Amino acid sequence: MDYALERKTFLKNRNMVLNIVLDGIGITDLTEGNAFRVAHTPVLDWLKKESHYREIFAHGTHVGLPSDDDMGNSEVGHNTLGAGNIYPQGAKLVNIAIEKNEISKNKNWIKAIKQVENHSSKLHFIGLLSDGNVHSHIDHLKYLILEAAKKKITDIFIHALLDGRDTDPHSSLKFLDDLDFFFQEVRQKYGVLPKIASFGGRMILVMDRYEADWQMVEKGWQIMVEGRGNKCLDALEKVKEIKKANPELSDQYLPPFIVKDQAGKPLATIDDDDSVVFFNFRGDRAIEMCQAFENETLPQIKKSKHPKVFFMSLLEYDADRKIPKNFLINPPKINGVMGEYLTRNQVSLFALSETQKFGHVTYFWNGNRANKFDEKLEDYLEIKSDNVPFDERPWMKSAELTDEAIKLIKSKKYQYGRLNFPNGDMVGHTGDFHAARMAVEAVDKALGRLLTAIKEAGGVAVILADHGNCEEMYLTDSKKKLKTNSQGKPLPKNSHTTNQVPLYLYDPLYNQEYSWREMDDPGLSNIAATTLELLNFVPPNNYRTSLLQWNF
Repeated sequence: MDYALERKTFLKNRNMVLNIVLDGIGITDLTEGNAFRVAHTPVLDWLKKESHYREIFAHGTHVGLPSDDDMGNSEVGHNTLGAGNIYPQGAKLVNIAIEKNEISKNKNWIKAIKQVENHSSKLHFIGLLSDGNVHSHIDHLKYLILEAAKKKITDIFIHALLDGRDTDPHSSLKFLDDLDFFFQEVRQKYGVLPKIASFGGRMILVMDRYEADWQMVEKGWQIMVEGRGNKCLDALEKVKEIKKANPELSDQYLPPFIVKDQAGKPLATIDDDDSVVFFNFRGDRAIEMCQAFENETLPQIKKSKHPKVFFMSLLEYDADRKIPKNFLINPPKINGVMGEYLTRNQVSLFALSETQKFGHVTYFWNGNRANKFDEKLEDYLEIKSDNVPFDERPWMKSAELTDEAIKLIKSKKYQYGRLNFPNGDMVGHTGDFHAARMAVEAVDKALGRLLTAIKEAGGVAVILADHGNCEEMYLTDSKKKLKTNSQGKPLPKNSHTTNQVPLYLYDPLYNQEYSWREMDDPGLSNIAATTLELLNFVPPNNYRTSLLQWNF
């Protein structure tokens, strides 16, 4: 592949370009629950008036998801930002594989089934019960269960992670009830009765990311593998009981339970000779559990046993590190990402965020690659996130992140940089409206400091969001009317949105060189070409077009 880029003087006297992601901040006309609108944001207000401003798409088919009903998310958003194009992502890849009947023919699926048949052992599914299409979809789980039932696998068990983050925060009962009905259908058709073996909120069990809280993984191991923890006879009834006692508790924080048999023993732990399938298609919150299964000794967690199982995932989560070793569907082939083009053309760059989004400005931005393209030209810097609930620290590490970014800018070492402020997304997921407002204000304050450094350096900043979240902190019905609880208080919303996102182009030396290009569907996929032009490169022919119309 030819990575040589044609140089062309689009802009004169600009020394660097920054991509700044305001994670989880979208645009909506809704007023109630709109943390972005009510927040005090003098910097962003000024940018909207005085810089170049427009709104772009960051969801659904615009980022490679199955339909425009699908919310955008940080993984596909950063993939799209770095790739300069739209690639089939996550759920869409799985849907295509199902339509083509590729999974049942996959060598790893055949091996998993054979292992269970040969040892009269168990088939386990681990993953998120959700229809949010961000990390998983319940229809994919159903498909896999049916494929196993067709093979007369009798011992099928589900270790359910409850969502409430990419879905309604109290939707777990709907999913559990749906599965219960589905299990009975499977029994009637194939004579096989799948069962839930364990369950718990996703922010309690398993779904840590970027090694922020290994205790979540250790707790998952204790519950699913070692059978240590609280027990109950039925998942659906237990969740009903918990919800009755604490109606405000979001599904993502529901305590974990092991389902027991009538003798009080775990219904099904993960043991030697079993097969295990992690059915999430998104990798960032699945990688650590994969490492737990594939590494007998793992310093980050304590194990009392390490069963020899055949373990695989729905998709490959990390191609560079080969995590996991076995999977069912190849991830999207994203070649020729912006970072590789830049380094091949001798552009020095940095990538910066705090832990919660560090992988997004590195791994995902680079087309699902963990490694640098050029050790000499690239610097990746991580600010360690606090391991506390984000609604208790809505400012997160915005100040420290900004301190580091200013140092990097002032060093004059870099021609390009990318950074992510996670606040709007991470605090938005808590469902706490007031904390989300503070999160936006913290980012605005940090951005003001950053713009000063960019101006002094003779730089340009492309400032945007990767998807919406904190602009809708309350649930609404189909007519956009607020949903309330029995006390009349608005019900919190924890999930992303399908709203467009803001884009600000900050160029202190602007001299009428360009204007916005008229386009029907401007989106995240246009940012790479836009950035390359600001860096005085002609974008590759296969990139989606720049958002800029040049006046020369």
